[in-house]
Amino acid sequence: MTRDLASLTWEEARDQLAGVVAILPVGAIEAHGPHLPLATDVVIAEAMARTAALVLEERGRPAVVLPSLAYSPARFAAGFAGTVSLRPSTLTALVVDIAASLGSQGIRALAIANAHLDPEHLTALHAAVVEVDGAGHPPIVFPDLTRRPWGSRLTEEFRSGACHAGRFEGSVVLAERPALVREAVRTALPPNPVSLSEAIGSGAGTFDEAGGPRAYFGDPAAATAEEGRATIATLGAIVADAVDEVLAERP
Repeated sequence: MTRDLASLTWEEARDQLAGVVAILPVGAIEAHGPHLPLATDVVIAEAMARTAALVLEERGRPAVVLPSLAYSPARFAAGFAGTVSLRPSTLTALVVDIAASLGSQGIRALAIANAHLDPEHLTALHAAVVEVDGAGHPPIVFPDLTRRPWGSRLTEEFRSGACHAGRFEGSVVLAERPALVREAVRTALPPNPVSLSEAIGSGAGTFDEAGGPRAYFGDPAAATAEEGRATIATLGAIVADAVDEVLAERP
């Protein structure tokens, strides 16, 4: 069974944290089309973290899942109601402080299960990795899905870059929290094949500028729970593999 830090007593935590990999689900509260909840990235990150913990346990690496970090930089969606955005420096400081606090309690590493791909958000997480490493704390393991080799293991839609609130993310939410999906809306949405990643590379700074006036990219109507379950398995394996890779270099 996956260990959930928040459900432990302090004495249980005292006895169980030494040497474990702590996994932090990181998402956002931001617009995900007219059919998915604002917490979509949190739902995906939590599924990713739970699966990673199970995989690590099977490999002989004890793991614990932390409470989710739901707020993050979300400038691309800032023009849509309900989106909550932090300054990048705030996120970096939060992650560094979490790593330092748990590091003092003996964890082996802090792994980030991240499902939010806003450029400022990713930059803030990479900054936390560097800061923690320079301070001598246990490492932060951050498999950035926008970078090789991790993203190449995901679905065709994800690799196309047209994957915000489309088939990729919609499938995971259907698998994890189907009651949160507005099915009548989702199944009626036309595909939006615009690659958000290419638009970002061309200088777009918001979903509107990138060609997503309803805050979705990809093909929401094609999402399935079956694909979502397969994607969750892949996401969990990515985190576990990244942990193995980093810890192999730090005996």
